[in-house]
Amino acid sequence: MTRLRAEDLTLAYEKRVVAERLGVQIPDGSFTVIVGPNACGKSTLLRALARLLRPREGTVYLDGDPIGALAPKRLARRLGLLPQSPLTPEGITVGDLVARGRYPHQSLLRQWSREDEAAVTEAMEAVGVTGLADRVVDELSGGQRQRVRLALVLAQRTGILLLDEPTTYLDIAHQIEVLDLCARLHEEGRTLVAVLHDLNHACRYATHLIAMRGGEVLAEGPPAEIVTAELVERVFGLPCRVIADPETATPLIVPAGRRRTLTAENL
Repeated sequence: MTRLRAEDLTLAYEKRVVAERLGVQIPDGSFTVIVGPNACGKSTLLRALARLLRPREGTVYLDGDPIGALAPKRLARRLGLLPQSPLTPEGITVGDLVARGRYPHQSLLRQWSREDEAAVTEAMEAVGVTGLADRVVDELSGGQRQRVRLALVLAQRTGILLLDEPTTYLDIAHQIEVLDLCARLHEEGRTLVAVLHDLNHACRYATHLIAMRGGEVLAEGPPAEIVTAELVERVFGLPCRVIADPETATPLIVPAGRRRTLTAENL
């Protein structure tokens, strides 16, 4: 039994049903990436796995327990979430924001401790933001802010991390920077589940891929085993070729070229 799984989910926003009888199992120790076209239900599925969206039907299980039955702090000690557009308090420093990741471990009987201090220090070192501790988060670049938010999640010290489009609004260099960091966190033993828009990034970094369309899972498994030109066209409606990435040998999607109209000038 995997730590995180969902069975027979019906997911909806008021009257708009996004998915019906949807089921997934997140392999323990994997870097799972959910891909699919816009409005296919991938972020909605992640929200359900994080308990941000209550299923109309079906159940999400964490360590065998229905996730809806877990107390908020107990859930936050097991599962960390980086939302797509996190809100940051105005004027807060990097150190104070990352320290908020220790809130699930606080209580009336247990206040700030050496363990909390060590967790914050470790998280900031892991993402390379120790030198930014006294900076105001609003003053940072997009890539730096995303690293800080990852440090906040890491400070929770959970074994499972959910990341909703962690590279959105970042330039290509910062996208690779964040994904390399995620890969390192996975190599250190964490289970990661991320929603990504870039299929080539997903193929390069994921150990387990979930391809969705229209609220359904059309295929899942290691990218090298499931990603074909036929699957890409079925999921995204994109004619393409799939070749080996020259850097990693993972699947690389090359869209079909637009046919040029022959004229006397380009003959």
